[in-house]
Amino acid sequence: MICYCFRYSEADIVEDVLKNRGRSLILERVAEARRTLTCQCDDKHPEKR
Repeated sequence: MICYCFRYSEADIVEDVLKNRGRSLILERVAEARRTLTCQCDDKHPEKR
């Protein structure tokens, strides 16, 4: 599991990059959630990070 907030795996991100010609919309979504503090990493990640 790469992102516990949105439940994305490494395979999801690889597939997204291939589908979007080298661009990951998933990583952009995760980065935006981190920037705006709308993610729940502190609650959902097993190591609370």
